[in-house]
Amino acid sequence: MLAKIIAVVATWIMGVISTMGYGGIVLLMAIESACIPLPSEIIMPFAGFLVFKGEMSLWLVALAGAIGCVVGSIPAYYVGMLGGRPLAEKFGKYVLISKKDLNWADKAFAKHGEIIIFVGRMLPAVRTFIAFPAGVARMNMTKFVIYTFVGSFIWCWLLAFAGMKMGENWETLGKYFHQFHYVIVGAGVVFLVWYVRRHFKHS
Repeated sequence: MLAKIIAVVATWIMGVISTMGYGGIVLLMAIESACIPLPSEIIMPFAGFLVFKGEMSLWLVALAGAIGCVVGSIPAYYVGMLGGRPLAEKFGKYVLISKKDLNWADKAFAKHGEIIIFVGRMLPAVRTFIAFPAGVARMNMTKFVIYTFVGSFIWCWLLAFAGMKMGENWETLGKYFHQFHYVIVGAGVVFLVWYVRRHFKHS
């Protein structure tokens, strides 16, 4: 059942990007960065595949993804700043953010400082909720936006590059997979199943 739901979500993601182009990437990555588990591991590789097909530019795809991350992270930052840890704990479970996730973020922020925002943007799962502790700590907004943008740009570029390279080698991979879409959906299923199980294990 979960796999079917994820497949539907993945198909929707690809439809949004195909229809809206770069604006679709901004929208989807904003949703992902607003603490909603919409996997960038599906969004950006598919955009990279469109780069391979000549429909998009790799650098503009990464730029759109990074802009979306900033847009989505700002509301999450203010939730942390205005509501604090109690609000994050109360509503985090609805977007699969456990108390252990929040504890990890708090400790990482306390130990490594503001640079964890930059690093966290390049870590699967962590990047979804890392804006919360920045808000709770009332991190300087200018630094928050810069670290979020730069870290997200690197992450988006790498995923899009991977999708582009998969497209370039499709003649070889095509022997094992009939359509590129199935590869993306499969990767998304694996990631989200792991993410959901991780949440319930640590909640």
